[in-house]
Amino acid sequence: MEHELNELRKHISAQGILVQDLMSGACRDLEEWNKANGNIQEAQDNPQNSDVEDCILNEAEEHMTISLENIDVLLAEHKVEEAIEAIDAEERSTPELKGLGDANEPSSFKSAFMKRKAMLEGQLVAITEQPSMSIPELKKALSGLLKLGKGALAHQLMLKSFGSRLQKSIEVFLPLCPCYPETYSATLSNLVFSTISLATRESGSMFGDNPVYSNRIVQWAEWEIESFVRLAKENAPPSDTVAALRAASICVQASLNHCFLLELQGLKFSKLLLVLLQPYIEEVLELNFRYARRVVLDFSGNDESLTLSPRFASPLSTFAASSDSVLVDSGMRFIFIVKDIVEQLTSLVIFHFGGNILTRISQLFDKYVEALIKALHGPSEDDGLAELKDAIPYRAETDSQQLSLLGTAFTVAEELLPMVVSRIWSVLSEGKEAGSGLNENTASPTSSLIEFKDWRRHLQHSLDKLRDHFCQQYVLNFIYSRDGKTRLDAQIYLNGKGEDLFWDSDPLPSLPFQALFGKLQQLATVAGDVLLGKEKIQKILLARLTETVVLWLSDEQEFWGVLEDGSAPLRPLGLQQSQQVELNPSYWKSRNPLEINLYHVEIHIETMITTDLVEEQKAEVEETVIVTDAVCLKKLHHELDSLVVSPAILMGWAEFEAPWGNWERVGLV
Repeated sequence: MEHELNELRKHISAQGILVQDLMSGACRDLEEWNKANGNIQEAQDNPQNSDVEDCILNEAEEHMTISLENIDVLLAEHKVEEAIEAIDAEERSTPELKGLGDANEPSSFKSAFMKRKAMLEGQLVAITEQPSMSIPELKKALSGLLKLGKGALAHQLMLKSFGSRLQKSIEVFLPLCPCYPETYSATLSNLVFSTISLATRESGSMFGDNPVYSNRIVQWAEWEIESFVRLAKENAPPSDTVAALRAASICVQASLNHCFLLELQGLKFSKLLLVLLQPYIEEVLELNFRYARRVVLDFSGNDESLTLSPRFASPLSTFAASSDSVLVDSGMRFIFIVKDIVEQLTSLVIFHFGGNILTRISQLFDKYVEALIKALHGPSEDDGLAELKDAIPYRAETDSQQLSLLGTAFTVAEELLPMVVSRIWSVLSEGKEAGSGLNENTASPTSSLIEFKDWRRHLQHSLDKLRDHFCQQYVLNFIYSRDGKTRLDAQIYLNGKGEDLFWDSDPLPSLPFQALFGKLQQLATVAGDVLLGKEKIQKILLARLTETVVLWLSDEQEFWGVLEDGSAPLRPLGLQQSQQVELNPSYWKSRNPLEINLYHVEIHIETMITTDLVEEQKAEVEETVIVTDAVCLKKLHHELDSLVVSPAILMGWAEFEAPWGNWERVGLV
């Protein structure tokens, strides 16, 4: 029997791990068998089997003790890699440690083993939390956790470590932000997005393409991006300064460029970034344009630092000799402030927010035009009110000043402003042309899709308001005297009395229209000097002035009521009067005066036909009678047309022949 036991011991030593497994399994099976069959007596009667069992158990306990002591030594010496290998080898050799044994009654060895495994896990976690740990050391610790079956914990610790490193870098940089007020956001962007990129690469190399880990990377990156936007806003210069606009533009440019690079790694954050940055950008734009309005509308300001290059200053400097410098300074100030804003914008800011910016520029021009309208002296304004004078710091009183005001506004809108915003249109047009090649994350938003012609039409509408206000107040200032009475009285065309009409072989226009002609001729002369080289503005302005006269006459019910009243004492001389309006097709831009005058011609014909005296006068009409047009003025057309500035209304002569009503136009020389 002893010989057999010695042979068995040698066999157990030679087989090693295999014998250990057999011992554990045999002992466990033997105990279960004895319990199941109640064969306790048989075990007592067979001392040989009992001795074998005791020997096997002693060997197993000795091996377990040695393994635990070895692991304890490695843990005490912080030999993490060796401890990981020892634990891994023990788990491979002992299925019970991996949960393959009886889970209901864990052995004391398994409990002790799991305790040491938890200690090793704690050491690995402590290593990952060390602030001075390098990336290779971090990867080793995370790999150890992966070997221990703690993949989720390892990934969480990896993100935590990268987040801590990023936070430390940001804390070091933030005190330096005031030293770099415009470019600090680019540095912040580089810190944040480079960390996200590195974490994404390490996650892929260590954890693979597991969707669970990929989703965690995305969630962590989104949180870091939100924190970045908040920091960029908190450390920005005051929002109403161009430095803040420049910093915001650089922030958008740099961060979106990083997002484009992250898309190569399968991460798409462009939309999220734009959503987070939009309120910040709009706030900076709003406050910058508020400041721009204050500067532009401050006619009393004189900031010598607002200098323009000759390219922008020369067109406006031509008006300096004919007007107060305040007016020219206001135009230069407007161009300077808009140019300064546009120069702060980066290409991606223009691409995504260009439409918003153009709309704000047009609104700023509207405010500028409103200020110019207030600066025009109107006939209805009470010049004696001191508070009104204080409210309007600048007044354009003379024709020269008012024409300079109009010329400045037209020059700003037609020449200078398009040059200033040309870069915006260039970027938007390039983006529109390449729109088919842009992906969903870089496509321009709907707010940036603005048409150039619509934007120019908006500016033109503001110019029309300014021009119409000037024409209206200019005409009304002539028509109405200081006591509020009109100089155009319909009675002079009915009774032919007074010095207003000269009925001879070559009748002349009435004195009011002769005075109007003289005033417009004088204005045309001044316009030729003030608006030198701007024939288009002169032409449009004088055409609108004559149109304004006709429009006023068409709406003046008191004037036409006298002519249309059947009880009016129509005299033969008045019955012979007629009207005719010719159209100059090379200059005229509107059909309103023609239609209005033709309408009133019909009214006067109807008036004469329905008058009792018409039948008596018909018999006396045997030949063509040349009469003076009561509303239109031939000489005005000839004088203004000689200036190549036709008002288009040919105020001239008309003739009618028998039979009554057979009207025929005559050519004008």
